Amino acid sequence: MQGLTFVLELLVVLFCIVMGTRASGVSLGFWGGAGVAILVFGFREPIGDAPVDALLIVLAVVVTSSAMQAAGGIDWLVQVAAKVISKRPKQITLVAPLVAFIFSVGAGTSNILYPLLPVITDLSYRNGVRPSRPLSLSVVATGVALACSPVSAAMAMMIGLTEAAPFHFSLVDILKVTIPAAIVGIILTSIVVSRLGKNIADDPEIQARIAAGAVPEASADAMPVATKAGRNAAIIFLLGVVSIVAFGLFKNLRPLNADGSVLGMTPIISIIMLVVGALIVLVSRPVVAEIPASSVFKAGMTSAIALLGLAWMTSTFLKAHSDFIANSVGGLVAGAPWIFALGVFIVCVLTTSQSTATQTIVPIGLAAGMSPALLSGMWAGAFAGIYVLPTNGSQIAAANFDYTGSTKLGSKLVDHSFFIPAVVLAVTTCAAGALFGLVLG
Repeated sequence: MQGLTFVLELLVVLFCIVMGTRASGVSLGFWGGAGVAILVFGFREPIGDAPVDALLIVLAVVVTSSAMQAAGGIDWLVQVAAKVISKRPKQITLVAPLVAFIFSVGAGTSNILYPLLPVITDLSYRNGVRPSRPLSLSVVATGVALACSPVSAAMAMMIGLTEAAPFHFSLVDILKVTIPAAIVGIILTSIVVSRLGKNIADDPEIQARIAAGAVPEASADAMPVATKAGRNAAIIFLLGVVSIVAFGLFKNLRPLNADGSVLGMTPIISIIMLVVGALIVLVSRPVVAEIPASSVFKAGMTSAIALLGLAWMTSTFLKAHSDFIANSVGGLVAGAPWIFALGVFIVCVLTTSQSTATQTIVPIGLAAGMSPALLSGMWAGAFAGIYVLPTNGSQIAAANFDYTGSTKLGSKLVDHSFFIPAVVLAVTTCAAGALFGLVLG
């Protein structure tokens, strides 16, 4: 009977995720809430815990990131990134993805890539490098970066799941696994990607576009204008990120709770981010009314609503079946950890959301008895799955910015420029993550 109930409720959860994904945006949150209602009122299951801790982090990080964007901080970061990339133009297929990765880690969002796309295109074309190579891997690398960022929404959920008893696996513990795994994955994938497609000089399609005048003159004017206020905002934000890592690394820096225990990282991240936001407003003086109108704010609030519904639904489902999952699925996952990675990967493919995949699959992996270190490494690599289908905004933007036409969205779902980089980065990062997880965990 328990098995039948488990299957029926699982179908409800999957149905709600599919329905939310079809409509996208805040609909994920709405359908997550509908799932909670069905489980609680229909199946009479005890209600799970709402993701309050994760929401606090997401809200604090989003509003502060938005303040940085409104002050011009992202434009300044883009200029810095462009200068780094331009120093090694011939190695742009490796350098551009690494720079995109590092800056996404620092900013906690993949949105920083958008203004970099025309810069990468121009630098590639000027140096005879097929733009699709650095563009495709840069896009995919920013997805994996969110598993390495102390201030991403996905990391907020991961901390909430692993920091608590009995795991006590902290932010720094996660980063020790995910960051080196992702870097190894990007380096290995760049070797593969650098051999994809013909060089500009040998590609008849690109040469025909050049001959027809369809390829404009490369120009550095694509770079956004950086300001002193933007520089100050970005520096303040990055110092906030560094301080979060410092508090995670050195527990003696943290204050104590009333019971004498060390204050957890969830309130610390929220507090630091709100203080950083106040400093950005004080020093860089952005137009405060523009903060809620920024692209980062809109995307972040959408993620927060989705998180509320989905996390609440999965928490309710897992709370009702924790023993059954541990006894049945546990042995399967423990014996073949790649099944966990495949689960995260598939959810990323279907929902294009690292946060959804984290909240849906990670609790199952933990309940199955997987080591948090091993789990973290494979979790990071599986994030590349959001780019397996050509439906993400950054993929569309990359194809549009590539005036040579080398970056393609395809017509058969898997014949686009991002498919091979996404699969290769997922496999290499998962493999490296499993190795680092076993060694460091």
